[in-house]
Amino acid sequence: MPKFPRVSGAEAQRALERLGFVKLRQSGSHVIMRRDSKGCVVPMHPELKVGTLAGLLRQAEVATDEFIEALKK
Repeated sequence: MPKFPRVSGAEAQRALERLGFVKLRQSGSHVIMRRDSKGCVVPMHPELKVGTLAGLLRQAEVATDEFIEALKK
């Protein structure tokens, strides 16, 4: 498994949007996104901790490699 990149909440949101997720709503500093029936919550922090990012990707059912490729686009 590749190492998780250090990204901000906004960068994670853009990468997920490239993967087909759409922003449903925002509650405070957290953005709720959904693709099909899978959803996830993205905290809009300056830098996401590795465990937070891993949990977010697990919740969204997105592979790490797939997420890293979406970041590069």
